Amino acid sequence: MTGFLAGMEERTGFDLRGADAYVGTSAGSIVAATLVAGVSPRRPDPLEALRTDETPRRRLDAAFRRARRASFEASYPLANLAINVTAPAVAVARAAFLASLPPGSRSMEELRHYVSELGCEFDGRLRIVAVDQATGRRVVFGAPGAPSASVVDAVPASCAVPSIYAPVSIGGRRYVDGGVWSPSNLDAADIGAGDRVICLLPTGVMSRSRRTVVRGLATALHSRTAVEVAGARRRGATVHVVTPDARAARVMGPNPLDPTRRPLALREGFRQAIGSHERSEHA
Repeated sequence: MTGFLAGMEERTGFDLRGADAYVGTSAGSIVAATLVAGVSPRRPDPLEALRTDETPRRRLDAAFRRARRASFEASYPLANLAINVTAPAVAVARAAFLASLPPGSRSMEELRHYVSELGCEFDGRLRIVAVDQATGRRVVFGAPGAPSASVVDAVPASCAVPSIYAPVSIGGRRYVDGGVWSPSNLDAADIGAGDRVICLLPTGVMSRSRRTVVRGLATALHSRTAVEVAGARRRGATVHVVTPDARAARVMGPNPLDPTRRPLALREGFRQAIGSHERSEHA
């Protein structure tokens, strides 16, 4: 959804690097860290999109679908509990689910290098969400009282999709993708009356899946986000939830971290933000 942010800046003139707070979950942690580092959302390059090689993309998509299918099918029994993610029983169930998954093996070194090059630090505005693999509990790095971590470690931890990427060790604990707790984690932000909140929800692409298990999980995850949005609105905030429209969803593919998808995804996100068919919804 970086392309959407670039298009929103183009359309509104607002510099997103000057926001008061950022909460990043999974791929969103990369976007949040990039903005905090003072780097503007990347604009699409039409020529780069044309140069994209379809063959490695198809292979990567196929591998990701196989791994993700195992993850979704194992997590589906938890879907009906998603709205009560803070309940102790749900944390226990989540930890058991994570323990049951095959270990991930893909490395985060490329991502770690990117974040290191940014030179980003927790400055009081940035919070990055991950899940403790052993307890099933959420950890919000950068928040008061959170375990000490560098942004270089926290971002890969937030992106460590179970059974695909290896968990990331921080302070002797192993962490996985923050999306295991919630796709949005809006309640991890200090939101008050008069605040304007933009929630990017790329997991909206799951609701278009042909697989019933994926659509069911998408519904549960969206319900969790709806609870978080309602809480923010009760505190007097204005919240806009943005999900990919049909065109953007098609080019994003199943893996939001797939670099081969990036040029086309940037282009479609940018188009969605500034075009007449922008899809910005209130959840």
